[in-house]
Amino acid sequence: MRIGLIGTGRIGTFHSAALVRRPEVESLVVADVDAARAADLAARVGAEAAPSVDALFAAAGSQGTAGAGVDALVITAATSAHAELIGRAARAGLPVFCEKPIALDLPGTLAALAEVEAAGTVLQLGFQRRFDAGYEAAREAVLAGRLGRLHTVRAMTSDPAPPPAAYLPLSGGLYRDCLVHDFDILRWVTGREVVEVYATGSDAGPAMFREAGDVDTAAVLLTLDDGTLATATATRCNGAGYDVRMELAGENDQVAVGVNDRTPLTSAEPDGPPAPDKPWPGFLERFAPAYEAELAAFVDVVRGERANPCDGREALHALRIAEACELSRAERRPVRMSEIDGG
Repeated sequence: MRIGLIGTGRIGTFHSAALVRRPEVESLVVADVDAARAADLAARVGAEAAPSVDALFAAAGSQGTAGAGVDALVITAATSAHAELIGRAARAGLPVFCEKPIALDLPGTLAALAEVEAAGTVLQLGFQRRFDAGYEAAREAVLAGRLGRLHTVRAMTSDPAPPPAAYLPLSGGLYRDCLVHDFDILRWVTGREVVEVYATGSDAGPAMFREAGDVDTAAVLLTLDDGTLATATATRCNGAGYDVRMELAGENDQVAVGVNDRTPLTSAEPDGPPAPDKPWPGFLERFAPAYEAELAAFVDVVRGERANPCDGREALHALRIAEACELSRAERRPVRMSEIDGG
């Protein structure tokens, strides 16, 4: 199998190294708007470099030249380019793995999905938590009924430090960029749909969040379609380390995801566990096995060996929840999901 990868930044570099390790991937062709960066990455991981993104697409249906004849595409480019690249890939008949999001708004997301569905091609979204062992075990416990009636879910994502100021206006905001992972995994683990949200946020941290019209900390109360209550919180300013967890409590039992000797949490109890020696520094370290697993799944999907584990419609559901949160925060009221387009 020959795979093309567009976007050679941090996550693109990680994915390229994972792909060249796959025995099913005979060759990897990387491209970027910065051709020199693509060439440098190709040299480091043992891939080929296409001279440009356009050249990769132009050669996609041909054979016999460097960068040609790719069987599938992995998109790790800037968020603003995702929808256009998904559309180009669909028109070229290429299966696509794309990092979230499809687009930062509902119209762009729906337009890209329409192109994929019209072409009948594959689009798998990069919600890597679905491939994390802890979340998989929690989902199994819920769906098997071991927790009994689920009554409360608590999800959280805490970044150790804010991103660069220049990133914030391009990110879509804390709900769309960060909490969207919690919204997706909440649906996946519980098997339920969100029917209402109430969201709030604080921009009391660094001034760059206020300047970008964003918040550095947010909290959401979500009601699921069976009455289960869930909370989801996020912050960009968690100095203890990278902290991603989920707690699920039922009438019979409760389980927690993300609690181990690297969780950046110190007990205040005299006999409680101390602070971890090596707290998680960031998402790549915390979810490295999950990132590898989602790409392995994509390779299997392209080979026709499994169903798509996270298609574009799944990403749409998570984005709609984020959109509802933005509306709720702006208008300071609960928002029903029926108010949000694209359902």
